[in-house]
Amino acid sequence: MIPMSKPYIGDLEVEYVNKALKTGWVSSLGEYISSFENEFARYCEVDYALTSSSGTTGLHLVLVALGIGPGDEVIIPDLTFVATANAVYYTGAKVVTADINEDSLCISPTAIENAITSKTKAIIPVHLYGHPAQMQEINDIGKKYNLYIIEDAAEAHGAEYCGKKVGGLGIAGVFSFYGNKVITTGEGGMITTNDKTLFEKMKFLRDHAMSNSKRYWHTNIGFNYRMTNIQAAIGLAQLNQMDSFLLKKDQIFNFYEKRLKKYKDLKLNFCSSNMKNIYWAIALQINGFVEKERDKLIKSLYKKGIEARPFFYPISSMPMYRKKNNSVARKSSAQGVCLPTFYELQESQVAYICDTLIGELYVP
Repeated sequence: MIPMSKPYIGDLEVEYVNKALKTGWVSSLGEYISSFENEFARYCEVDYALTSSSGTTGLHLVLVALGIGPGDEVIIPDLTFVATANAVYYTGAKVVTADINEDSLCISPTAIENAITSKTKAIIPVHLYGHPAQMQEINDIGKKYNLYIIEDAAEAHGAEYCGKKVGGLGIAGVFSFYGNKVITTGEGGMITTNDKTLFEKMKFLRDHAMSNSKRYWHTNIGFNYRMTNIQAAIGLAQLNQMDSFLLKKDQIFNFYEKRLKKYKDLKLNFCSSNMKNIYWAIALQINGFVEKERDKLIKSLYKKGIEARPFFYPISSMPMYRKKNNSVARKSSAQGVCLPTFYELQESQVAYICDTLIGELYVP
């Protein structure tokens, strides 16, 4: 079986974890926590970075620290992983979905502006599958309506917009380190920001809202959203290899593009001229496909030893957030298939995947 994804864990990760174990600092204190935060902030070209227990808790922490809660509305793209919506829901705020751009699969600035009401407090653009959202237009909307812009960069470590790394393009950015992400800590996340006040508020709330001057004294309801020192050790080792990981992602995308570009009904990941797509997932769209055809193809590939996955379902199609579907998100989801893209994937395996795919689609 050729899996969709699997983490790369090498000698450096083992070395750092062993060092963490030998120190005895295995929980949420230890030198790897601060080192990982500092190095990640430097990589993203921001002033501050804060580890969290997941990307989801990172998003929730940002929203709570910004004071978003019941009676507020937060706009998110309709095509995203459900965590984006759930983090908003946890605060008591209303989830408002906006349609996406057909090429980038990221939230449409026009759809955002059409969704704004007097209750809107924030926008969460998602850099879906590694492609940055249109941050200049979105930031302009944020300034116009006095809204917070929070980047969901869970899948976009190292992606760039107009030469700037994602994670520093709004008031905060949130990354995931789940096992299938660009770099991993098993489970975990990171929040990036240039806002010192927000950083300090999030750090306070993340650690049970414990007083800095009076141990075990709490004046607010806080959270245990901390990362362990062992996880941070893995993360730091992974971060040290980020450039080589991204080069491998580019290489894998090029393998697929070489094999599939001549098929006009097949569309691989789009990349705007002023952006850097890091191709977190090989996101293939098959023109004219509907959901049943997509699901049948995925089952056929699996039988031949290839794991593939559907695009995310539109948030607006799910029972807890159901509303009238956004047309582009619905169409893109139904015709979208994600193909294997792990770091050790070989060109010969990509050739087999593509030949099998073409056989399923075009050979009677």
